[in-house]
Amino acid sequence: MFKILKYSFFDLIRSRWSYVYFLFYLALGFVLLFLNNDLSKAVITLMNVIIVLVPLIGTIFGVMYFYNSKEFTELLLAQPLKRSSIFLGQYLGVAGSLTMSLVFGLGIPFVLYGLFKSDAIWNFSLLLVTGTFLTLIFTALAFNIALAHENKIKGFGFAVLLWLFLAVIYDGLFLLSLIVFEEYPLDTFSLVATMFNPIDLSRTLILLKLDISALLGYTGAIFKQFFGTNYGLILSLVMLLLWTIFPIFSLIFKAKRKDF
Repeated sequence: MFKILKYSFFDLIRSRWSYVYFLFYLALGFVLLFLNNDLSKAVITLMNVIIVLVPLIGTIFGVMYFYNSKEFTELLLAQPLKRSSIFLGQYLGVAGSLTMSLVFGLGIPFVLYGLFKSDAIWNFSLLLVTGTFLTLIFTALAFNIALAHENKIKGFGFAVLLWLFLAVIYDGLFLLSLIVFEEYPLDTFSLVATMFNPIDLSRTLILLKLDISALLGYTGAIFKQFFGTNYGLILSLVMLLLWTIFPIFSLIFKAKRKDF
């Protein structure tokens, strides 16, 4: 598995798109941190970009790499190698390269700006942690979709639709349900609905840790009461971890039973 991981990792690292991805975050980090006096605003802007862009890039890269390396994967399947090792190695290689581009792209301006000496280090660290989780989650989901569909167009279509649903449509349905059922107690429903969307969960965690939950109104007060505690933070990170583990196990399960 480690040899496959190493090959996939360095194969993507040599790709020009990996450099573009890295340079984008590097430039964004320098611009926001060095031209913005308010670190909280810089972190919020970074959050708005990462929450949307990271899942999209993870989804597209995952699907694209799977289809482009399909012939090589079939060659590996003809060798005495475990299927789980092949697909898990490829997945970790893709997710690892994307995570490295994200962490180093934002981390270099972070270090040069000297945020280690300020309280913003915790908010910025949480931003990187959630970005890493989103990369792992959506890359795994992309591999699952590509593995389930032989047709590239269908695979790309379902992958983009998944991202669009979780990033945009889910929020619309969530807000619509809050408006329609506003006369009912929706505290538990709001918390559970947020947990079932890794993008919303990541966004809520960062906003509450920046202590601007008042901007979220009544819902923000509910989230602040829950997510603001150490128990809420731990449970949220556990949910993100589960969102990462389940797609990986699904990937291994499908890979073992698929007829190539």
